[in-house]
Amino acid sequence: MPANVVDPLSVSESRRWAMLAASTFAQAAGVVANNGVAYLIPTLHRHEGYSLSTAGAIAAAPSFGVMAALVGWGWLADHRGERVVLLAGAGLTTVFSAAAALSHGVALLWLFLFLGGAASAAANSASGRVVVGWFPPHRRGLAMGIRQMGQPMGMAIAAVTIALVAAHHGVHAALWVPAIGCLVAAAAVALVVLDPPRPPRRAGSAPNPYRQDSYLARIHGVSVLLVVPQFVIGTFMLLWLTDARGWSTGAAGALVAVANILGAVGRIAVGHLSDLAGNRMGPLRWVAVAACAVMVLLGITAGLDWVVAVPLIVLASVLTVADNGLAFTAVAERAGPFWSGRALGLQNTAQFLTAAAAAPIGGLAIAHLGYAWTYVLTGVLPMLAVGLVPVRGERRVS
Repeated sequence: MPANVVDPLSVSESRRWAMLAASTFAQAAGVVANNGVAYLIPTLHRHEGYSLSTAGAIAAAPSFGVMAALVGWGWLADHRGERVVLLAGAGLTTVFSAAAALSHGVALLWLFLFLGGAASAAANSASGRVVVGWFPPHRRGLAMGIRQMGQPMGMAIAAVTIALVAAHHGVHAALWVPAIGCLVAAAAVALVVLDPPRPPRRAGSAPNPYRQDSYLARIHGVSVLLVVPQFVIGTFMLLWLTDARGWSTGAAGALVAVANILGAVGRIAVGHLSDLAGNRMGPLRWVAVAACAVMVLLGITAGLDWVVAVPLIVLASVLTVADNGLAFTAVAERAGPFWSGRALGLQNTAQFLTAAAAAPIGGLAIAHLGYAWTYVLTGVLPMLAVGLVPVRGERRVS
């Protein structure tokens, strides 16, 4: 592990916020490389002649790469620092995205997208460690909420850029978007990000936090349960609005975009609330209870075809993503400076795996039970999560 050569007192408040901005942008650029490939499916199918199954397999390649690499990048951040991981991840994502843009044939395209996804996973763990390392406990909830905006921001950038470039100039031209974005992110990281201070590592000074108690495992379980309604709403909201409510695609898409923006703001608000409350688990429990109530109400009103179901689904989309920053902050704080990279990697891996299963299972439930019952049954999971939220062992934020 590199020695800490930066005096924390010499780092200004503006530099800390600049590091947060660079880390958030690195996260957003990684999301463009990972999730943005989904916006290539229409062009791959309609203009490149690929079947929907082949196009879907190509779009899934980066996600497989992310899941394969999250814990490894976390281990590297624990042992070699955050700056090198962010730089290596953004740099390699640039290289592999460019290689995908220049590739020919499905096999090579899939391979380079897989490797690009694996490289983009670096920002998931390292950017969270930058927040926890450079911001004091009473500001971390707010800072992590801002950092968590990287995902919706990346999705918005991808929707605007990759889809349009692919439609007008083809798939390979669109793949230069994440390559350029990650190159800019690497430059931003190189300019402003410093490894946060951490105590000197001595023999026995970094015990495995998973062997001490069940605190981290319980938070992982809470996040897994809450990610199911998040992805059921996120995946099928547009379809529900158009099929069940009769909205036009344009109007439904606009409401989905508004819901995503509100969700990003909600993450910041809940993070700041946890700073004010002096703990993470209380607000996490409140979010889970509220998500359960709103999902059940959404199911009832959707079944009765009441118009209030529309604002309720927007509220549900906000509440079901509000826990992300809280859980992420709590995991990093509890794991400590020598284990938080791996712990955050495990946190994200569990969520990715659950999300991958939530969409097809949700679709099956909607096909056989309808939207109303699917929403109600999905709403039971946040209540189960309430029972898993740790009630003891949290260190008070101060």
